[in-house]
Amino acid sequence: MTDNIKEMLKRLLVAIVFSIAFGYIESAVVVDLRAIFHPNGFHFPMQVFALTDQGRQLLLTEVGREVATLVLILTAAWLFGRNRQEVVAYSMLIFAVWDLFYYVWLKVLLDWPATLMDWDVLFLIPVAWASPVLYPVLISMAMFAFAVAMLYRSAQDRPLRVTRGDLLGWLTAAVIIVVSFCLVGMQIDQPDYASHFYPPLFALGYALGVTVSARSLFRSLAGPSTQPS
Repeated sequence: MTDNIKEMLKRLLVAIVFSIAFGYIESAVVVDLRAIFHPNGFHFPMQVFALTDQGRQLLLTEVGREVATLVLILTAAWLFGRNRQEVVAYSMLIFAVWDLFYYVWLKVLLDWPATLMDWDVLFLIPVAWASPVLYPVLISMAMFAFAVAMLYRSAQDRPLRVTRGDLLGWLTAAVIIVVSFCLVGMQIDQPDYASHFYPPLFALGYALGVTVSARSLFRSLAGPSTQPS
């Protein structure tokens, strides 16, 4: 095992520990929010709250917390990464582990979700995102695997060969997935909320993202990288 690989594994381990702890912080906040807003249990369709001055303040605070979460992930990735591709890889890795352990800690603290098909509110910017827990878990697992592959290749001084087509493919995949979450997110207070989630639409975006990632990896394995690091 080379010194670069050993250093990569050390950084990877520290990043994972950081992300697990960060996931606990996120889940602890949600435990408190559920106790305040859902004393009778968290379930769909969501209850519509009166938008009082206090409600507006709490909503803005929650949106601000989500922005701060993204800033913290990007800042940590910038500190962990030694070059541009590693910063991207650590951003994905930290997000993935944080998201996965968010659900692990909620299971420990609240015994929720009961199954991966339980519904959750995923994000609030620019509108609410929602889906069964299974779908963000699938995304995080794929992001983690791809991030580790990127870091391993970077440690070998063979970064991925990324083309403009790859970037366009990832962007398109992300937009499709986000749209699939937002379509149902805007209907979470309706009795038929579940009918607004289209698994084939999510599957299209997910398959596109995984395919582009795999193509980039295979292309990089086929020859030396010319991509700037």
